[in-house]
Amino acid sequence: MSPDNGKKRIVIKIGSSSLTSMHGEISRRKLERLVDEVVQLKDEGLEVLLVSSGAVAAGYRKLGCLERPSSLPEKQAAASIGQGLLMEAYSELFLSHGYVASQILITRDDFSDENRYNNARNTINVLLERGIVPIVNENDTVTIDRLKFGDNDTLSAKVAGLVDADLLIILSDIDGLYNADPRKNPDAKLLEHVHAITHEIEQAAGESGSSVGTGGMKSKIDAVKIAMASGIPAFLGRAGVQNILRDAVKQTAKGTYFESKDDTVNLNQKKQWIAFNSGPKGEIIVDNDAKTAIVERKENLLPSNVKHVSGYFEKGSVVRIMDMEKKEVGLGIVNYSSQELTKLTHRSNESGGKPVVESEGLVCHIEVPIPVSL
Repeated sequence: MSPDNGKKRIVIKIGSSSLTSMHGEISRRKLERLVDEVVQLKDEGLEVLLVSSGAVAAGYRKLGCLERPSSLPEKQAAASIGQGLLMEAYSELFLSHGYVASQILITRDDFSDENRYNNARNTINVLLERGIVPIVNENDTVTIDRLKFGDNDTLSAKVAGLVDADLLIILSDIDGLYNADPRKNPDAKLLEHVHAITHEIEQAAGESGSSVGTGGMKSKIDAVKIAMASGIPAFLGRAGVQNILRDAVKQTAKGTYFESKDDTVNLNQKKQWIAFNSGPKGEIIVDNDAKTAIVERKENLLPSNVKHVSGYFEKGSVVRIMDMEKKEVGLGIVNYSSQELTKLTHRSNESGGKPVVESEGLVCHIEVPIPVSL
């Protein structure tokens, strides 16, 4: 997973509550501690990328709000103030150690378009290879439908896949994943090593106690599932603990370490984009023979196995592949437009010249043990 230069690549996600004071403004002390620890990793030769929350929390008081705003326009206005304050502080602190920080603001559209996705990947690779510390956040000021990807936990996992990270570190206001909510159950036990996200783990995932951030434990579990499906180990631990980043890299920190033991769950860049970012344009219903061939034997989907086409899509689009019971089989990149494919389904014994979906452009649920719509 390491880049061509052989350096280990780390993605670190830091939440709002870990960067701001009790009054919701940037905590210089917390920022200095974080930057000092990132600098330790940089000095040891690691490439580090930060996914940093805190823009809204840092800006809403200067907008004149007494508490974190709930309306989207106020959140976006607060973010436009806070993002600048946040980057100013990061830049000053990293420069004091001899490192340059860069700002990257991303929207979900940047990930759903394959060309923009690859362009973001190339840009970040150049920054990391030149020793820069990229600081990534959602472009909160212009996001239309929701302020976040869901949250910056999910964004950090997608960024980790984007840059082929060797480790994703999620810092939060909790020590790690417990088998029950430690705030309600004094007998809750910290799960130190997790190799698969089970139904029981998902049920045990409570919500964060912070009123400053947006992501709870469920969002962190969703992020970890993306990382594990991409073959990237992850760590969840408490921000502010001395040497938490260095110890997490060495696997000696208190927290939860996530790493899949299933060698088949390791999606390449193309399949990561299909599974987690593409945004399917339509649906193809296939017969049972095709379902078996796709899921069990990883075979191509042929025109003769298509029973129905739904939605409008062009050649090269990503579509959902459904079985006869309307259950999702997986996602794939089609070789035909919806109009062409509809015509092919009306012709008996039509080969169509090429498969509807080729196996290398196909992601099945059996390969990705999470809903591909994340």
